[in-house]
Amino acid sequence: MEKSNGYFGQFGGAYVPESLKVVLNDLEKTFYRYIDDEDFNRELDYYFKQYVGRESPLYYAERLTKHAGGAKIYLKREDLNHTGAHKINNALGQILLAKRVNKKRIIAETGAGQHGVATATVCALFGIDCTVYMGAVDVKRQEHNVFRMKMLGANVVPVFDGNATLKEAVDKALEDFVLNSQDTFYLFGSAVGPHPYPLMVREFQSVIGREARKQILQQEGRLADYLIACIGGGSNAIGLFHPFVDDKEVNMIGVEPGGKGMDSGFHAASISKGDIGVIHGFKCYILDEETTNIHSVAAGLDYPGVGPEHSYYKDTGRAKYVSVTDREALDAFYKLSKLEGIIPALESSHAVAYGMKLASTLPKDKIIIINLSGRGDKDMEQIMEMGNRI
Repeated sequence: MEKSNGYFGQFGGAYVPESLKVVLNDLEKTFYRYIDDEDFNRELDYYFKQYVGRESPLYYAERLTKHAGGAKIYLKREDLNHTGAHKINNALGQILLAKRVNKKRIIAETGAGQHGVATATVCALFGIDCTVYMGAVDVKRQEHNVFRMKMLGANVVPVFDGNATLKEAVDKALEDFVLNSQDTFYLFGSAVGPHPYPLMVREFQSVIGREARKQILQQEGRLADYLIACIGGGSNAIGLFHPFVDDKEVNMIGVEPGGKGMDSGFHAASISKGDIGVIHGFKCYILDEETTNIHSVAAGLDYPGVGPEHSYYKDTGRAKYVSVTDREALDAFYKLSKLEGIIPALESSHAVAYGMKLASTLPKDKIIIINLSGRGDKDMEQIMEMGNRI
């Protein structure tokens, strides 16, 4: 692949201390050395197929389509991957890089816990020490995933600073990385952070879009009219979108967490409501945490920034970004469960909610692909406690 300067328009970069720049430069060299290497990609493909269970199906949701009453709805079933979400794609890619540079310790951040579980899984697979930082609030609402990580041998470190959610988990992981970079590999979970992480995550997650392109051509004989995915940091969305970026007839829509309402002050819609700034070593659209309570019913979406490539897509108009409230996401959670027998993650439910809404406005000959980025097992206790109180 062509080398990048680390920017997507004005977004991205590496706004980090000089000591960390040296480490990131080494990581960039490692990434470019192996991303087109035949042996590396052969090994990655082996684990994708034999361990993750790829390729994931592109499923025509007939009853959901009928309920919406318009365009055909297809679901890209990343929920069927080993560990239950798209996160395993990137975790495998990055740990194979870590192996090649002989790192003895892996650290990661996690929000909903799916990236933490994926990281703990690949560390168990290859026998590498694993530490996962997780906001204390997320530890409580994602106890199921915390237990899974510990079962897999990971050390889960609760973070009590600030809002005690994903942002603070990233803060702590970066602190650890600065102090221990000589023997530690930071396995970043989303398409955020300083260069080269957004680029790396995009490349490893683009397997989603490459498969979806091939599958929709096989099933419909043409490309979809719309691609829809939820947006927190943006890894599942960029994985679906990027292989279609040059297909101008394909509309790309990212669905942000509208929380309790876009005017409530309780949401995490960075693109829709944020301003340009720097967070965690990169430039993107970012929310002012003094005026906004970073909130989403979905633990994996409550991040106050967004990937630099999504920020660029927004500014250039290549993708559209909308929002869905907690209530709408929960309604979609139940709707997909009852209509298709598929229990989605609360994160993915945001995409499902907007996909149904959009489908109802379109003619029946239009095609929508929704990235079902994860399954809802991890959310069961939260849903049970919540009931319909939202």
